[in-house]
Amino acid sequence: MRKNSLDQMPWRYLDQYRGKYFDSEWPSLAQMFDINAERFPDNRCFEAFSPKHITFTYKEAKEQFDKVARWLYAQGVRKGDRVAVTGKNSPEWAIAYMGIIYMGAIVVPVDASLTNAEIEHLVDFVEIKGIFLDGDRFEGIGQDGKYGFKVCLEQRNHEDTYILNLPDVGPQPTEEPVSSDLAAFLFTSGTTGTPKAVMLSHENLVFDSHCVQAFMNVRPTDVFYAILPIHHAYTMLAVFIESMANGSNTVFGKRLVVTSILREMKEGHVNMLLAVPMLYNKIFSAIMKGIDKKGKLVSILVRFMMGICGFIKQTTGLNPGRVVFRGIRDKVSLADNRICISGAGPLPAETFKGFNQLGVDFIQGYGLTETSPIVTLNPAYSYRYSSIGKPFPSVEIGFINKDEQGNGEIITRGKHVMKGYYKNPEATAETIDKDGWLRTGDVGYMDKDGFVYLTGRAKNIIVTEGGKNVFPEEIEDHFQLYYDVDQICVLGYMADEKLKMEGVACLIHPSDEAKREFPDVGAMQIHMEEIVENVNKELLPYKRIRRVFIVDEPLEMTSTKKVKRFAVAAKYKDMINAKTE
Repeated sequence: MRKNSLDQMPWRYLDQYRGKYFDSEWPSLAQMFDINAERFPDNRCFEAFSPKHITFTYKEAKEQFDKVARWLYAQGVRKGDRVAVTGKNSPEWAIAYMGIIYMGAIVVPVDASLTNAEIEHLVDFVEIKGIFLDGDRFEGIGQDGKYGFKVCLEQRNHEDTYILNLPDVGPQPTEEPVSSDLAAFLFTSGTTGTPKAVMLSHENLVFDSHCVQAFMNVRPTDVFYAILPIHHAYTMLAVFIESMANGSNTVFGKRLVVTSILREMKEGHVNMLLAVPMLYNKIFSAIMKGIDKKGKLVSILVRFMMGICGFIKQTTGLNPGRVVFRGIRDKVSLADNRICISGAGPLPAETFKGFNQLGVDFIQGYGLTETSPIVTLNPAYSYRYSSIGKPFPSVEIGFINKDEQGNGEIITRGKHVMKGYYKNPEATAETIDKDGWLRTGDVGYMDKDGFVYLTGRAKNIIVTEGGKNVFPEEIEDHFQLYYDVDQICVLGYMADEKLKMEGVACLIHPSDEAKREFPDVGAMQIHMEEIVENVNKELLPYKRIRRVFIVDEPLEMTSTKKVKRFAVAAKYKDMINAKTE
């Protein structure tokens, strides 16, 4: 087991507020915001440019939180009750979330991309007292007063129920939340079956958001961009809560479209971008294609300079690429960007390296909903291109059931670990042992310098000839910068039923550009097999892909743009396992 020492404590400023705003080791989310509303009352807190430009300072946001809390209290909501919020990213979503928190209730963020029936299934499970939701869902969810009250997060056609138009009624709730109280229930699965609702406390979320400060210096002048779905633990903590923990601003984006993203980033002066690998791959691809169009000589020169700048940055800490490549970054609205963070999936080392070479402090992290969610992060000042980073200070991490290559299941312990699954003690006991160690289900290893490397999910392992373990994610990483491959899912097929030996297959959904270039089915198959063969050359023999299948329709994905592996495997099971001559 390895445990980082608390050698960096950028959250020491909290000491001067202990006894005034809170008495425990960590403040609650409400107490944390109160502190920063006192420190930075006139800093912008929330901002959006669509459908109209709207901003709130810390002082103004706190006034809205208090008003929503009073209104909830007047509706009969009490400390510990559950209240749901579902909708597109917006300042109104944030005000609903924090209003519920200020009330002392438990907020239940729900994926807005789900159907009405799926949303109701989830919120019924946790027995909510009311719900905040977008206008297009207002009539379809919670009919006949099912949920006590409904509040709209959008103004158009909903003036009377719009969150910012709520009447200021009722007294201030008398029981404010403290760090040990439950703050949020986050769903990890179960839109049709039995849901799994992760119970996170105020301490879980405040601790995790402040631990980030040990590895990257967030400033009150920073501007974060919330473009990924905010109900997801990744954006909720690393953008929304992280910005509030430091007096920073959050710009809310509603459309995961590159042109809209670049425009809003420029208008909002965003300098802290958090996204998924897919988006970063697209941005990096656009940059490099633009460079290549300048001609072979320019392309060679720029790549040479990128290599020099990257070497200087990694070995000395100086960042010459920030000046040298400012013009290139400006074309993708990253001229003033200070830090990019990638999470919710594996990132190609080439993309990680490329952004750092171009002068961006690029950071990759790792976590899961059950850990609030961040466990490891690459320090901005010391990083490894292929690593998911180091454990946070006071976060313990270990590896169990190691294989012959040294890969073991990652376990972790600390104040970031959830309180359990709601109404599911059996699943809680399977995930967290009696000593507080949480089994992540992910497999990896740690090097001698304390950097962690992820190789895959334990339940996704393909067992090939000789009992060799193959991690699909590790192979899929090799395809991320092949731009003709829009999506890939590596799966096992039964190569020998008697010996229970699997082979490695893949499903590929080609990009639109590839479809235009190779309209013939046979030509497309040959082209994709050539790409697979190039990747196979980089892999050990037992990891090589033996079967390649082209699929016409996109593979089903999660809200954070990861392929739903088990749904896809079930759909194409017969095709993948069909015997070949």
